Amino acid sequence: MAMIAIGGSVGAGLFIGSGAVIAAAGPAAVVSYAVAGALVLLTLRALGEMVVARPAAGSFSDYARIALGPRAGFAIGWLYWWLYSVLVAAEAVAGAAILSSWVPAPGWLLSLLLVVVMTAANLISVRAFGETETLFSLIKVGTIVAFLILGALYAFGLWPGGEGATLDNLWTHGGFAPNGWVSVFAAVVVVLFSFGGVEIVTIAAGESDEPQRGVARATTNVLWRIALFYIASILVVVAVLPWNTADVTGSPFVAVMETVGVPAAPLIMEIVVFVAVMSVLNAAIYTSSRMLHVLTLQGDAPRALAKVGRRGAPTRTILLGTVVGYTSVLGNYLWPDTVFPFLVASIGAILLVLFLTIMASHLVMGRRLRREEPERLTFRMWAFPYLSWATLVGLAAVAVAMAVIPEQRGPLLTTLGSVAVVLVAYELRRALGRGPVSASAVDSG
Repeated sequence: MAMIAIGGSVGAGLFIGSGAVIAAAGPAAVVSYAVAGALVLLTLRALGEMVVARPAAGSFSDYARIALGPRAGFAIGWLYWWLYSVLVAAEAVAGAAILSSWVPAPGWLLSLLLVVVMTAANLISVRAFGETETLFSLIKVGTIVAFLILGALYAFGLWPGGEGATLDNLWTHGGFAPNGWVSVFAAVVVVLFSFGGVEIVTIAAGESDEPQRGVARATTNVLWRIALFYIASILVVVAVLPWNTADVTGSPFVAVMETVGVPAAPLIMEIVVFVAVMSVLNAAIYTSSRMLHVLTLQGDAPRALAKVGRRGAPTRTILLGTVVGYTSVLGNYLWPDTVFPFLVASIGAILLVLFLTIMASHLVMGRRLRREEPERLTFRMWAFPYLSWATLVGLAAVAVAMAVIPEQRGPLLTTLGSVAVVLVAYELRRALGRGPVSASAVDSG
């Protein structure tokens, strides 16, 4: 459970995408990551309270269904499935781009091969998924720990052969926030999406031996993971090298490791980024299949998809999710400038919609639990309802910022289009479905 939480929250966005955030905010990118991390931590804490008090197979989809009504549960469940189904293709394409420098084969073939391999791991059993994700997470954690130790020694002037302490890079190149504080908080919009995946642990809880204990522990540990893996890593980057160095904005981890003098640093980081991509691909296949499986049990997807294999894996929902991946991969190579970019844009802000839904659900369920079943609250949200409201307002501010920032407006609008499609689908399901819509959760047992 702990490694699944790590695998979900540490991806290629940290190793490569953080360069764009540093370019926008300078050394104050640390603040951008801290603010986004706080919003994600509080959201996950609220979700953890609901999971521990009322374990449900559909996690946030079921809580939205109970607290906000069947329409919300249906919508967020299908949006989440779409998010991870498209991510299967996006990560396969990214992985193939890395693999193509090592293996002389067409990109489309490598993409399909990666999807097939990760699909096989998920079809075997949930244990195979967990063990694969654990291995990937251990590699990422080991890399980050080594990076932090080496980078900190260099920044403090303790590295043999170094040029002395470099901590003045934090303030000598235009100041701590050289582009102004508006750019720092605007960068929060970009950073927030790099934390996507931390919620996967609450879905995996339904197939663990001790879901309540596992979620409580994994959720609590997110605090130090965010601090160590994200905030500390960015701090090391901007302390070792000037923030406006071209290599930092392009590939910050490689730039630091080369400065320290690590042999074959680009190759090492290329391997680690490939592992990170495979980790997200693995988690995407698992997550999309489990959410679709819950939707079938709720009657919101064809019942024929609910079939479970001998080892407990929902084979049909796994295969359907990867069909979307296969189709998207082929679309990327047939129409690279149209279909694939549109699909990726359609999921651009779904994570924000998810976080907003979780907090809105928690405000309703939190009051209900405190009033009707306080004995179930063994894992509590801090300072309820004040921090819950503050988190909801903070997430809403991110949505407003996306509408204002030109380059973020497109993903927001296409995601709103996805929301509209799902809401229309709900009305069709309600009017034409064989059974009534469900307003209850699926038991995690």
